[in-house]
Amino acid sequence: MKVIIQIPCFNESDTLPATVAELPKAIDGVDQIEVLVIDDGSTDGTFEVAKRLGVHHIVRHKRNRGLAAAFQTGINASLRLGADVIVNTDADNQYCGADIAALVAPVVLGDADIVVGDRQTSTLLEFSWIKRMLQRWGSTIIRRIGGVDIPDSVSGFRAFSADVAVGLNILSSFSYTTEMLIHAGYRGLNVISVPVRTNRKTRESRLFRSIPEFIVYSGTTVLRVYTMYHPLRVFCSIGFIFSLVGLMPILRFLFFYLLGDSTGHIQSLVIGGTCLSLGAISMLFGICADVSARNRQLSEMILERLIKLDLEKCLTEFPSDDAPL
Repeated sequence: MKVIIQIPCFNESDTLPATVAELPKAIDGVDQIEVLVIDDGSTDGTFEVAKRLGVHHIVRHKRNRGLAAAFQTGINASLRLGADVIVNTDADNQYCGADIAALVAPVVLGDADIVVGDRQTSTLLEFSWIKRMLQRWGSTIIRRIGGVDIPDSVSGFRAFSADVAVGLNILSSFSYTTEMLIHAGYRGLNVISVPVRTNRKTRESRLFRSIPEFIVYSGTTVLRVYTMYHPLRVFCSIGFIFSLVGLMPILRFLFFYLLGDSTGHIQSLVIGGTCLSLGAISMLFGICADVSARNRQLSEMILERLIKLDLEKCLTEFPSDDAPL
């Protein structure tokens, strides 16, 4: 059983040493533990620091591509390195490295496909009441639309099996956390959470500059991913709303028409007909998008098989732990 701990980094030369120092050297039921650093175009010497720390593997982006891209790069590299379980943690030493054992255990035992670390944000002093409220709302939304009950849905401290990683394709350019959970719910994976500890805050988040920006980016990501997986439901809902709105002025026109006063109410008929037309068009879009979603599902299945074949070839040609990335 091989566990690879991946650490996406962007200008983390100051905090990376403390993060690596806290990582466990041994875990029950695990034969190998390796550390993979993904340098996302850092300009502060993060790459040199990682080399000096002696981490097992380093992957570099030539320029900064964002957290989600660094996360996906780490997954691809971990799979090619023969990981059975992949753990993701942040480079700012936010999470307690000793709790990685608690994350990995359910995956190693086969009790879960994905394990998310619950920071128990209601007890964190550095979280303002606004952040706590948004955290609760966000987790509730993910539970409703994704079907996974995770109290800390935006936690980046998580472990998952190689089988999950093979079928995981992050499309968001902002963050992977919510998209990964919606994807897991769509595939019917078993996702659980375990309580984890956090270290003292070392810096402000670099993922977003303000709470409104975080709301916009997160909301856009959730809406896009949900529409991608459930297009028929989304477009038919929009079409139903348009149809309902269009039905009201038409009924108004019929009411006055039956009373013998049809003049002067043609506008209601025009507005109602337009809204009904938009509703029908939206529903047609939903049917077309649903067909496209089914084709995308088939494409994902083919891609997953190709990745598995590629990994088998890679591990056969380079059976050592130092397979080139």
